[in-house]
Amino acid sequence: MHIGDFKETYSSDQAVFINATSRFWLGVLFAVLFLFPFVAGDYLLFMANLAGITIIGAVGLNILTGFTGLISLGHAAFIGVGGYTAAILSTRFDLPFLLCLPLSGLMAAFFGIIVGGPSLRLKGLYLCIATLAAQLILEFVFVHWESLTGGIRGMNISPPQIFGYVLDNDFKFYFVTLVMVILCVTFARNLFRTRVGRAFIAIRDRDISAELMGINLLQYKTYAFALSSFMAGISGCLWVNFLKTVTPEHFPLMESVRYLAMVIVGGMGSILGSILGAIFMTIVPELISTFLGFLVNIFPTAMSFLFPLQQVIFGLLIVIFLVFEPHGLAEIWRRIKNYFHLWPFEH
Repeated sequence: MHIGDFKETYSSDQAVFINATSRFWLGVLFAVLFLFPFVAGDYLLFMANLAGITIIGAVGLNILTGFTGLISLGHAAFIGVGGYTAAILSTRFDLPFLLCLPLSGLMAAFFGIIVGGPSLRLKGLYLCIATLAAQLILEFVFVHWESLTGGIRGMNISPPQIFGYVLDNDFKFYFVTLVMVILCVTFARNLFRTRVGRAFIAIRDRDISAELMGINLLQYKTYAFALSSFMAGISGCLWVNFLKTVTPEHFPLMESVRYLAMVIVGGMGSILGSILGAIFMTIVPELISTFLGFLVNIFPTAMSFLFPLQQVIFGLLIVIFLVFEPHGLAEIWRRIKNYFHLWPFEH
């Protein structure tokens, strides 16, 4: 056998091994996710639902910011549009949950298109300010259009139903969240194998060159805003039906900043990064709060200065993390995976 034939055989065996290993671990992941609610307590189920809903919103923002290069500070407002749409349709029009879900996404996408319309002329900081303006305007609408949104008191809704099955606890709602996360993540992963997804990446890398290649910048930037906002609307609908209430306090400017931090911490232009960033930004503050609560039990007099430090500690963790790994959690995972992937061939 020639050396070239040996290398080709080695590469083929290596690829088969990697594919089989990936499928195996993917199956293990799905099995764990399915069995998780049967062994988890109420608090863990609550956090799992919260993380899943957040993942959908983070994936939507990463499509816009990470893959297309359009920075948005209005993502929480689009989530709010989806949330209020779901609440209004279910309480005033008595529409079922399965119909409210896509309609909430479409309404958020409509507002996303309105905001994304000027995106051909606005870039960088100017586009960021435009999305910030949209955030502030929609916040004002949520608070002051009381006849529609309920004002600062918000709106309460009944537990959602699917074909007569009432989702009245976290255990039941978990499976809806899991299915929606799988659908949205699968869609986003496949999107960037299509012409539309590749156009997004080309616009991010160099929009002038993309235009010279025949990519309609306004059209594809509008697509990016619409898809990102659609997922935000889906996330908002799930959020409202999970909490069974919606108020303007759920969608402030800081929530938009938090979603942007998820994308940065997780990894710009990475679907996996969206997932890891959303989990990080959801769970780590709870872990910090639990740790500080443990310290307060030991040192009761420290309560006055420990709990105010919670946000400071969390912000410091993000800064330290970005200094040492600016490419995000997805890059750390990629390095770990590459290190262990080929060990049977290397030893």
